[in-house]
Amino acid sequence: MLYNEYIKIKSIVVHSVGNKTNQENFHLSKQSVSINDELKELLTNYFIAPFKSSEYFNFYHDIDINMNEVFTCASKIFENPETLLEQSVNLAKHLYEQSTHPKIKGGEFYTVYFKDCIIDGETVDAVGLFKSENKDTFLKVFPKGDGFEIESEKGININKLDKGCLIFNTEKENGYIVAVVDNTNKGIEAQYWLDGFLHIRQRKDEFFNTKNMMSMCKEFVKNEFSNQFESNAVQRDAIIQDTLNFLKTKDNFDFEEFTNEVIKQPEVIESFNNFKNTYQEKHDIEFANNFEISESAVKKQQRSFKSVIKLDKNFHIYIHGDREKIQLCEDENGKFYKIYFDKEN
Repeated sequence: MLYNEYIKIKSIVVHSVGNKTNQENFHLSKQSVSINDELKELLTNYFIAPFKSSEYFNFYHDIDINMNEVFTCASKIFENPETLLEQSVNLAKHLYEQSTHPKIKGGEFYTVYFKDCIIDGETVDAVGLFKSENKDTFLKVFPKGDGFEIESEKGININKLDKGCLIFNTEKENGYIVAVVDNTNKGIEAQYWLDGFLHIRQRKDEFFNTKNMMSMCKEFVKNEFSNQFESNAVQRDAIIQDTLNFLKTKDNFDFEEFTNEVIKQPEVIESFNNFKNTYQEKHDIEFANNFEISESAVKKQQRSFKSVIKLDKNFHIYIHGDREKIQLCEDENGKFYKIYFDKEN
């Protein structure tokens, strides 16, 4: 999360970028926008407030990072902020070339230079790239004669940023630290902003390690553990919840400590270690055996760590606490769960 009160807009350029496939044109500005202090404050909130996640990314390119257009343009702006207008034109043209999916909406494209952004305790400049695609209807009420008139007008809702990217002037050698927002497209067309235009990948930090470790543990329990070892839903859920509790109560993750406390059984630990190697190879990632646990990553991932036992198509059992109060049993009529409780709410 960024703190708006410290960030200052130094300059801003606005272009209009349409959909190339739909034969919409782009309109390029020849000068930056002049705005007063009140408008700067409104725009700063519009641009910065949506960046609430601690998940960060880096620019990359399969051959050479300098072949990444946004990385190169941002580097030139950081080297000389006076080139903001020139590089914003290059960025707008690059965005237009990526806007080929028929569902991509045209809109205003902003290139902004920020001062005094704080990232990982360091104060740096930043380049912001934003696109507004959706228009809301606003009512204008004004006095006229002995009464009032009401008119409607289409405009941008300053509480709803559609797409955004903040490029912080630090860690250039790794592709800068980059934060992103995309609140509009969730399907295939969404890839044009993150992959086609920005071409980014997740930064390998504590958020990255925590998020991927949780995903791997969940997949191990769902697939490998279920297939290799005789177990029921309560036992599988125990590993999931113990994983979550481990990450919530520890400041640092130690792989050996985790397997001893959560996985426990030697044969299951061996299976887990083998699965970890396969998972890393499959997803082209590498886990650190020791890393600082990201609290924000745990909070984000725990939504998918719900304790739910699904019984055929008839019942769902949600487990929120003591797993000792639920037991799997079987009699001549079939399998059933026995549940103990103190009081009915």
